[in-house]
Amino acid sequence: MKKNQKLEQEGINAIRVLSIDAVQKANSGHPGMPLGAAPVAFELWANHMKHNPSNPDWFNRDRFILSAGHASMLLYSLLHLFGYGLTKEDLSEFRQRNSKTPGHPELLDTKGVEMTTGPLGQGIATAVGFAMAEAHLADRFNTAEQKIIDHYTYVLTGDGCLQEGVSSEASSLAGHLKLGKLIAFYDRNQITIEGSTDLAFDEDVAKRYEAYGWEVIDVADGNDTVAIGQAIEKAKANKDQPSIIISHSQIGYGSPLVGSASTHGSPLGEENIIETKKALGWDVNLEPFSIPQELEEYMQEVQTDLSQSEAEWNTLFADWQKANPELAEEFEQCLNPDIDAIENDPELWDFSGSAATRKTSGVVLNRLVKHLPGLIGGSADLAPSNNTHMNDLPEFSAQNYSGRNIHYGIREFAMTCVVNGMVLHGGLQAFGATFFVFADYMKPALRLAALMNLPSLFILTHDSIGVGEDGPTHQPIEQLTMLRATPNTYVYRPCDGKETAAAYLFNLKEKKTTVLALTRQNLPTYEQSSKEALKGAYIFQDSEKEPELIIMASGSEVEPALEAQKELTAQGKQVRLVSVPCMDAFLDQDADYIESVLPKNVQKRIAIEAGATMSWYRFTGSEGIVIGLDHFGASAPANLLFEDFGINKDAILDAANKLL
Repeated sequence: MKKNQKLEQEGINAIRVLSIDAVQKANSGHPGMPLGAAPVAFELWANHMKHNPSNPDWFNRDRFILSAGHASMLLYSLLHLFGYGLTKEDLSEFRQRNSKTPGHPELLDTKGVEMTTGPLGQGIATAVGFAMAEAHLADRFNTAEQKIIDHYTYVLTGDGCLQEGVSSEASSLAGHLKLGKLIAFYDRNQITIEGSTDLAFDEDVAKRYEAYGWEVIDVADGNDTVAIGQAIEKAKANKDQPSIIISHSQIGYGSPLVGSASTHGSPLGEENIIETKKALGWDVNLEPFSIPQELEEYMQEVQTDLSQSEAEWNTLFADWQKANPELAEEFEQCLNPDIDAIENDPELWDFSGSAATRKTSGVVLNRLVKHLPGLIGGSADLAPSNNTHMNDLPEFSAQNYSGRNIHYGIREFAMTCVVNGMVLHGGLQAFGATFFVFADYMKPALRLAALMNLPSLFILTHDSIGVGEDGPTHQPIEQLTMLRATPNTYVYRPCDGKETAAAYLFNLKEKKTTVLALTRQNLPTYEQSSKEALKGAYIFQDSEKEPELIIMASGSEVEPALEAQKELTAQGKQVRLVSVPCMDAFLDQDADYIESVLPKNVQKRIAIEAGATMSWYRFTGSEGIVIGLDHFGASAPANLLFEDFGINKDAILDAANKLL
């Protein structure tokens, strides 16, 4: 179709007007950035981005991520104009309960939203994961004749995102990896909530990104769509560097409050909205959330035009499948792995002897490789300690994107965002790894993974005072409680190899955000352990008759708990031992199962774990005893610490004597 410059300008102004009307009606929101960044957004979506509004999930679409998620009405206006299913009514319900237009973009609420954004910096960091996934799949599955994976990742960011440290971590990695299909737009309006960015941020961002290895393109006038279009095409042509397009805009453009910090996060007010519409040449008599008929018809033509890209790709993909049946089968396994084959593979459950769960995790990981061609990941510079290297597979690098072992560098927060991005992209089962204590560095992105209900997998080793001599800075105490308190996050602390295998399988079957907390120290392989661990908790060793006492434990503490249970049984006590590798998976079970494991009539209960005690009280109740650590650790050999801090069999026996 022929581009109509007048109607495209009207489309830009429609974004602006829809945004300010929605914020005003909600009496809440952020009108400033949509007013300033609308030209960049419309020019990209209408003339450069490959997408099909009638199928938002088309696999080879370009991805667009609004890192500056507070400007959500910019995205919702785009989705409305481009036919993604958001109606006038949806826009009018901005920020209202159960609407499709929540205050910040949310993946699970709105078609066309690629990820939940809002916490600044995470959008651009996660976009690096999207771009890495595209590069990896393209390198593996494209042929000289057919490029079935060939799309860009676009991200719109602002001053706030680029002040957050995670954007630096991730941008450094992106430059190192030469991700040429990652294109960021930096809407440089130089305003944040408190006022001018000069208050706290006057660095030369262009030089910083040049130092990262990015191509930097400057657009002096953020309203100049010709210059914006040229910048996009220049960025797309650079296959060897990610690109950042710095667009100099005015926050609150067109309004009487242009350039003011007050436009960042507050409605403009009715009078200022009228003046803004007049300044933009918009019909002030037009009903709110309506657009001119001529523009609506033009946008329908644009949508029809955009849909052709998927139709062409479908033909290309069919030809590729016929020409490359083995590749096609492998690609299908990346998209839809055979979980039943994994669960029924005897090798997955075959363990013996004594080993740290970080080591049995490495064994499981390498056994999964043959079943999961989409398995990809690595560690934040700790692969030898985390045991996360996949044997006989190449490294992911700028020279070989088809590699599956990723070196994230010492960037835990960015790593977690990248894992989320690869999972969001689709076609991969992605994981990241580090020491458990550094979950603190990962937490914001772990929270977003859970909020988006992503099956992101995080392998966190050195899970307790068992770290030993490295001391309290490296010994997790409160981290188990922190992550267990995070909704929709499943923390597995397995006691041996079989429970470790169950934790991996849980992630694949249930598709939930999963954290593995694994030991540094060796643990036995138990005859009693099994894939019942999938249920989160199960009877590990039972009493002969109805139990009078229940002992619960996770991970390394199953060993002293079993010793105590056996000694108490020899004394004639009726004691049940329950292994609890994952509290939340257990709480997801039906009431009958929970009652069968922890009957309500047995209130004498003991829990033991080498960590903070808080999360156990919902299982022990008011009459129970929790043995744990509500203080930091110390630097000493691990075996001495467990004795000094009373995380042992004797502590359980003392507690049992008090209760019985």
